Amino acid sequence: MTDLNTLEADVLAQVAAAGDLSTLDAVRVAAVGKTGSISGLLKTLGAMSPEERKTQGAAINALRDKVTEAIAVKKAALEAAELDARLASETLDLSLPAPYRRKGSVHPTMQTMDEIVAVFAEMGFAVAEGPDIEDDFHNFTALNFPEKHPAREMHDTFFFNTKESGERMLLRTHTSPVQVRTMVSQKPPIRIIAPGRTYRVDNDATHTPVFHQVEGLVIDKGVHMGHLKWTLETFLARFFETDAVTTQFRPHHFPFTEPSAEMDVQCDRSGGEIKIGQGTSWLEILGCGMVHPNVLRACGIDPDEYQGFAFGMGVDRLGMLKYGMPDLRDMWSSDVRWLSHYGFSAFAAPNPASGLS
Repeated sequence: MTDLNTLEADVLAQVAAAGDLSTLDAVRVAAVGKTGSISGLLKTLGAMSPEERKTQGAAINALRDKVTEAIAVKKAALEAAELDARLASETLDLSLPAPYRRKGSVHPTMQTMDEIVAVFAEMGFAVAEGPDIEDDFHNFTALNFPEKHPAREMHDTFFFNTKESGERMLLRTHTSPVQVRTMVSQKPPIRIIAPGRTYRVDNDATHTPVFHQVEGLVIDKGVHMGHLKWTLETFLARFFETDAVTTQFRPHHFPFTEPSAEMDVQCDRSGGEIKIGQGTSWLEILGCGMVHPNVLRACGIDPDEYQGFAFGMGVDRLGMLKYGMPDLRDMWSSDVRWLSHYGFSAFAAPNPASGLS
């Protein structure tokens, strides 16, 4: 029995000291394997008397069960420790953010329009809208277009079939009808911008049959060209995000303004790019002028009491200038590669405080 106690203490000590599964298995083989120390004791039972066999057999089997259980417990502990070590070395941190992939974007035209609206809103302008399908009065007559003006012809304007009354509806050629509707429905003072889609029979690298405009209108007492000049120069400086904006006004003719002018901005055309606010070249940027008295009369406003100014600019063209897009037709190509390159985040709404673009 003393030998069994000694053997038990020795084997259990080896089990406890085993540092890995291979060492533990060697202890198991040495103790309870076919030629192990405890298995050898079991083989001696056949030479003993029945009384000795009964006593020694029970003691040896108890020792074997105890060692076997101790080995199983130790094995489970070593396997758990080995698994923890593997998990620590082979772990994948799923809390890290996945690479950013933008699924969609704001079209440059819509971004440019939002930027224009943001600048004029800060200057106190309200946004006005009107229908895309217009009648002759709002699109031409109220804006002082003579009957034989080229814009009234089929080669310039998209007309619908003539009605039984003789009237022809059309796709508006500018957003100026919104100005007319505003002057008819509201009393001065008026300060609005009219963004929207317009239509003309035209198609090349800088013109498309469908395009976007923003027009502005101010009607009040004592309004003059100085107000117009300051408004437009302030807008350009904020839109192009530069203080170095130099402009010039060239005499022009529009049926709905008198006097009328084309506004040019100084730029640099070197290097295949147009840079606003530097250089010695000039670039036409928009049309403007003082509202013609005939337009005021057609809308029920006394031109002897009120004056006003108006201006209009192409949204798509301003976007091309600001963001370096060479061909207007690409805006309508629905090419997702182009949109991915030139598009804007929907979560970065433009405002003058944090920046437009």
